[in-house]
Amino acid sequence: MKLNLLNSPLKADLEIIENGLENSIDSEVDLLQKASFQLLKAGGKRIRPVFVLLCAKFGTYNIHTIKNTAIALELIHMASLVHDDVIDEADLRRGRPTISYTWNDRIAMYTGDYMLARSLDYMTNIEDPIAHRILAKAIVEVCKGEIEQIKDKYRFDQTIRDYLRRIKRKTALLIAVSCELGAVSAGADEKIYRNLYRFGYFIGMSYQIIDDILDFIATEEALGKPAGEDLRQGNITLPALYAMKDDRLRKEIMKVNESTDKIEMTKLITQIKNSDAVEKSYDLSQKYLNKALALLEDLPSNPAKKMLKDIAKYIGKRKY
Repeated sequence: MKLNLLNSPLKADLEIIENGLENSIDSEVDLLQKASFQLLKAGGKRIRPVFVLLCAKFGTYNIHTIKNTAIALELIHMASLVHDDVIDEADLRRGRPTISYTWNDRIAMYTGDYMLARSLDYMTNIEDPIAHRILAKAIVEVCKGEIEQIKDKYRFDQTIRDYLRRIKRKTALLIAVSCELGAVSAGADEKIYRNLYRFGYFIGMSYQIIDDILDFIATEEALGKPAGEDLRQGNITLPALYAMKDDRLRKEIMKVNESTDKIEMTKLITQIKNSDAVEKSYDLSQKYLNKALALLEDLPSNPAKKMLKDIAKYIGKRKY
C-alpha cells in the first residue's frame, strides 16, 4: 500500500498546497530562494498537510482557509529538516545534497529561519487566537527538541525515556499539531480537536520509531543515505538502545564515531539486526499505533475518518 494512493481524494487540494509552498519561498534574495527551492524539490510525503486537510473535514472545510495552516506546518517541518542537517553534518537529504553541503551551514540556518518566518506569515490568515497559541507552543517545543538532539549526540548512557521525549519534540508534536490545527482552523468542536491532537501524537511516535528502524534495515537506495548513518552521526535511536541491553553489543556500539568506516558499520548493523532490538522496536511502534486507532473510534464517522485509519495502517507497515 502506497501513501499516494490514499491521498487521491485530496489530490486537487494537495496540488493547491504544493503550489502554495512554491509561492511561499519566493524571495527577491536569489540565494535564499535557490536554497529553499532545493529542499522543496527534494520532495517528501507531505504527511503534515495531509493530516491538516483530513482533520479539517471534522469542521467546516474550506480549502482556501485550510491551505494556510497546511502550508505553515509544512514550512515549519522543512525548517526543522534544514536545522537537523546542520546539527547532523549531513551531506544528503532524501538522496540529494543538503543545503549545508551545497552552500554552507550559515546559509542553511538562515534558510531554515526564513522558512519559519514565512510559516508565521501564513498563519496570520487564521483568525482564531487558539490556533496561534497552539502553534507558538509547538515551535517552542520543536526548538527545545533541536537543542536536546545536539546534547544527546553520542550520549550512549541515555535512556529509552530520553529517546521518547526527544522524538516527541522532533516528530510527534508537529504531526499532533497538524491534526489539531486542521480541526481548529475549520472550527471543529474542542472535544474533536483535542482527540485529534492525541491521535496525531501517537501516530507521530509510531512514525518516528519506524523511521529509526528503517535506518538499520532499509537499503541505501530507499533511505537516500547509507544504512546506519544516524548511529554513525551520534543519534542513538530505539533499535540501538534495545541492542545495548546486550553487554557485548553495547561495547561495539559505544565505539561508533564519525570516523567509523562503512565496513565496520555494516558488521555492526548486521549484529543489531540479528538481535531482538528491531523486533522490540516494532512492538513499541505498534503499541503507539494501536492507541491512535482506538482514539479514532470516538470521532464522528465520515470519509476522512476512514482515510486517517488507512494512513495509520500504512505508517505501521511502511518499508521506506
